[in-house]
Amino acid sequence: MKSLRVALAQINSTVGDLRGNTEKIIACIQKARKQRADLVAFPELAVSGYPPEDLVLKPQFIEDNIAAVRKISSRTRGITAIVGFVDRSDCLYNAAAVIADGKIKDVYYKIILPNYGVFDEFRYFRPGSRFAVYGIKGVKVGINICEDIWHRDGPARTQSRAGAEVIININASPYEMGKRFVREKILEERSRENRVIIAYLNAVGGQDELVFDGCSMVYDHAGMMIARAGQFAEELMLLDLPVEEARSYRRKKPLSAGSGEVPKGISRMTVARAEKTDRRTIPLPFSSPLPAPEEEAYRALVLGTADYVRKNGFNGVVIGLSGGGDSSLVAAIAADAVGKERVHGVFMPSPYTSRESREDAYGLAENIDIAVTELPITGIMKSYAALLAPHFRAKGTDTTEENLQARIRGNLLMALSNKFGWLVLTTGNKSEMSVGYATLYGDMAGGFAVIKDVPKTLVYNICRWRNTLQTGAVIPERVLWKEPTAELRPDQKDTDSLPPYDKLDPILKAYIEDEMSFRDILGLGCTLRQTQRVISMVDRSEYKRRQSPPGIKITGRAFGRDWRFPITNRYRSY
Repeated sequence: MKSLRVALAQINSTVGDLRGNTEKIIACIQKARKQRADLVAFPELAVSGYPPEDLVLKPQFIEDNIAAVRKISSRTRGITAIVGFVDRSDCLYNAAAVIADGKIKDVYYKIILPNYGVFDEFRYFRPGSRFAVYGIKGVKVGINICEDIWHRDGPARTQSRAGAEVIININASPYEMGKRFVREKILEERSRENRVIIAYLNAVGGQDELVFDGCSMVYDHAGMMIARAGQFAEELMLLDLPVEEARSYRRKKPLSAGSGEVPKGISRMTVARAEKTDRRTIPLPFSSPLPAPEEEAYRALVLGTADYVRKNGFNGVVIGLSGGGDSSLVAAIAADAVGKERVHGVFMPSPYTSRESREDAYGLAENIDIAVTELPITGIMKSYAALLAPHFRAKGTDTTEENLQARIRGNLLMALSNKFGWLVLTTGNKSEMSVGYATLYGDMAGGFAVIKDVPKTLVYNICRWRNTLQTGAVIPERVLWKEPTAELRPDQKDTDSLPPYDKLDPILKAYIEDEMSFRDILGLGCTLRQTQRVISMVDRSEYKRRQSPPGIKITGRAFGRDWRFPITNRYRSY
């Protein structure tokens, strides 16, 4: 056989939706069979959804997910399917079922379990120890899972030296900016050094803080990318793998004699026998150019928001519009994610709200065609002031009164959420969340923090990109150049409390994402005193972040699953 026809099912599973995920998998199997595929593969833990977290500690959930695999197996006549699920024997395993002709032929267990960043697989799974190579229509195929492909001495090396000509690597690899370049480098290295074709299949979709971007790829035996699926969308990518070319290449350039012996634990099994076929070879699928960083981040935010709203059953979203860049970007994302008719803007002016803020909030709403409700808070502020006056008499006005305004607005948004079933989208960015420039139970009140992991400088860049999509700016141009302000007191500016964002954001990235030393951070442009103050604010604001809603991860280290910082902590790096 000169080629192996493979269908890579880049699907959007929902955690815990065993029935829905199973139906989606069966539908893809049927579609792949009609296209005369020899093999169809599905992402890591496609049956359970990824990550299932503590659902896997429920015995019934495990039984139900195994029963779903049995149901899937009954629909595989005439095709081989690789399906990710949770298996159980003496313990739990992150597994891939190898199914053909209505039977589960074998199960591969993930060998290298990640336990860093957002990954916590040691909590749930035991690593596998058996390397398998399967005969599928005359081609030797190795199956492995996600992290297994990242390591030079991992399963791919062992399987290729045991004769594998093709490796199917199924993934649930979360998105972060720039990560696709890391994946490409790894796949180029693994395929080239092992003289093996690698079909890398990734999940797509949003799951709480995580977004899976798809972007599945196929690399040939010489380390060249030959196909790539789309990003942030479901797709069934069909292609004929050039197996005969890989065989010829190996004969000319055999694997290094010094590569070591194949270790014990290799098993070989024929899953589907070779047969004559008269089908025509299909051309390689078209690989469209991938987007610029701002567009990629925007699409990740849209998908993450859309799936959070859809998968949790909300009938709409509500956003407090201030006329600033953050709320403008969140509103644009929401309209693109769930449809403008399901986005509800609320403008809540105070005595400190400027005319420009009003114009920009209403201008944004008109541009994206969403309804706006105006709820002035001046009267409520006076009521609060009168009630608290006897108790505050000995104290002067300070941030307490400022924070009351934010908390009034938070209460109003939550009331609308309760009454109409709308999800409150908060509008705080990563720069603000880092240093605690936000009010607990105020502008932090809500159900989902769309731009929680987007630094302020990137907010502006994404806004500018979004404005290029159609004639006329969606986000009012003034929003992109006027000085940021919370408008909680007369003439207030963010720079009253913080360094300018173009100075602040590099410090935050260095400290939070890159874990640089204080000495090295000092070389990034801020004064000693500013740098000490910023780091102190980050450390002291952990108690706020613990009480913030979940938000979409797009950077290398996001607050939430990535960040485990002690609230009670006396260590200082400066």
